[in-house]
Amino acid sequence: MNRQMIIPTNIVGKPSDLEYTISLDTQEEASKYFSRAIKRLQNPSIWHQLCGALSGTFLLTDTTGRKLQRLAETGDYLKINMHVPGTNAGKGYDWVNIEAMEASIHPDGQTEYYAMRVRPSRNPTTSSPDTAHFFEDLASSTFIIERTGNTVTASYHGRNELPNTETTEKKDLIRNAIVATGAASGISELQWSALLKAFLKEEL
Repeated sequence: MNRQMIIPTNIVGKPSDLEYTISLDTQEEASKYFSRAIKRLQNPSIWHQLCGALSGTFLLTDTTGRKLQRLAETGDYLKINMHVPGTNAGKGYDWVNIEAMEASIHPDGQTEYYAMRVRPSRNPTTSSPDTAHFFEDLASSTFIIERTGNTVTASYHGRNELPNTETTEKKDLIRNAIVATGAASGISELQWSALLKAFLKEEL
């Protein structure tokens, strides 16, 4: 098992790595927290509820942009409302594609993990090839839930985060630069830190 294989190599920009860990009294209890955290990760529609009122909202969609009423799967899209002016390419929203999910457990049962990686994408409701996100499509965000013995960790790994300037929408160029600068200054880290902690909370 090599959890680092799902995290892309950082080629450009500053990588972002966040982590939140809790320790439980027993391995059985840790396993319950681990399983619950995975379900929360797989259910982006509740991320706003988990993070708080200032966070963005996330809608799970299929490859045509239609809302899905199930847990996330590889190939699905997330339609994101950042509560700031959205992209023209995204029709007012930012979009990412869930490009990878993986799970593994060590044979001795002491260590297991679940990971999901998303990447900025085109708007699946249009024919435009433009990336509908403030970061270029080289960027990625990887979420990992991991249990080792009685300890459970939720982590976030941002890679290759550069403002999206590869768009035919001129208004989006300025918007993307402003939002990406805010993300780089730590605004996105506040949201992701809150989400990681929420993944490991007790029942809501």
